[in-house]
Amino acid sequence: MKGYPSCCLALLALAWLFPSDPAGAAEVEIGPLIEAIRSVGPEGKNHRSASEAVQRLARAEAEQIPAILAGFEDENPLASNWLRSAVETIAQRRLDAGGRLPASELEAFVQDRSHAPRARRLAFELLVRIDPQAGQRLIPGFLDDPSLELRRDAVAAALARADGLLANSRSEAATAYREALSAARDADQVDRAAAKLRELGQPVDLTQHFGFITTWKLIAPFDHGNMRGFDVGYGPEVNLDPTAEYPGKEGVVRWVEHATADPYGTVDLNQALGRMKGSIAYAYAEFFASQPRDVELRLGCINGNKVWLNGELLTANNVYHAGSYMDQYVGRGRLKAGKNTILLKIAQNEQTESWAQRWQFQLRVCDQYGTAVLSGTQ
Repeated sequence: MKGYPSCCLALLALAWLFPSDPAGAAEVEIGPLIEAIRSVGPEGKNHRSASEAVQRLARAEAEQIPAILAGFEDENPLASNWLRSAVETIAQRRLDAGGRLPASELEAFVQDRSHAPRARRLAFELLVRIDPQAGQRLIPGFLDDPSLELRRDAVAAALARADGLLANSRSEAATAYREALSAARDADQVDRAAAKLRELGQPVDLTQHFGFITTWKLIAPFDHGNMRGFDVGYGPEVNLDPTAEYPGKEGVVRWVEHATADPYGTVDLNQALGRMKGSIAYAYAEFFASQPRDVELRLGCINGNKVWLNGELLTANNVYHAGSYMDQYVGRGRLKAGKNTILLKIAQNEQTESWAQRWQFQLRVCDQYGTAVLSGTQ
């Protein structure tokens, strides 16, 4: 079955394992079955026991759907896919028989933000199937939801509402677009709201909205000829000092200040440092936090890269000229109270093709939902 992603193959396999009308729904002790399914891992780990558990779980009663949904874990998408298929099989069997799904319990599940976002989304989809008015009733409340799928629906509704206000009140429309922008986390919705606000003469700060770092200290070049430098610990990695000089590829190198005006925080190293090939640059920034907290450092970069937070390596990607986009690489770390240090290593290879000349990056600090975390002052 070439050409199918692994998740699709898993779902096709599940469809074969239990058709839409397995013999005899029954009250099932679901706890051990969910645990068996959640034990499934990559490369076939616990696949047999999980497969057997899914077949048995798919024969549960529709009233047990909320309890099965509670077993979702976003950290294990494979297990969640299997649980989703079991839930959909149970729901379809009940509906095909002319029965009802537990609407009030599903709505309560959707409203409980402590549940896994994927599980809440599935509960919402089931609820809307049996109660078409549920979407109109619930979606406005998702503007600040931790489920980005539910939040996206709410932002789409907010943008539509703002569009409807344009003809009668530009000020009310601007307020509505501002509300949509504040809630939006997907770049396409952010861009749409921002464009409308600009058309209305309203200021928009996308740098702050996303949490991009725009002020850096840069230093280069360090040797990356023949791709040798990616795992070499040059001076900034060994003894990080933003006032120091280090031996570089062509002699002593020093840090230089750089601030980008790009609203998406893009730093063009060719422009800031000069065009170089077979070279490595480092970028350094300080980030001030009022208290310790978990964050994500999200990097967009078309070159080889590494990201450190307070000396801890969060992500390393020895990939070149394969495209670049916002939030391409995600490193998870923890800020400490006070000053934190961020160090990037951006490696440019020696390809001479015109499409292989970019040497740039963008980096933002946010929480797990993509909400900007902004640096304070010293």
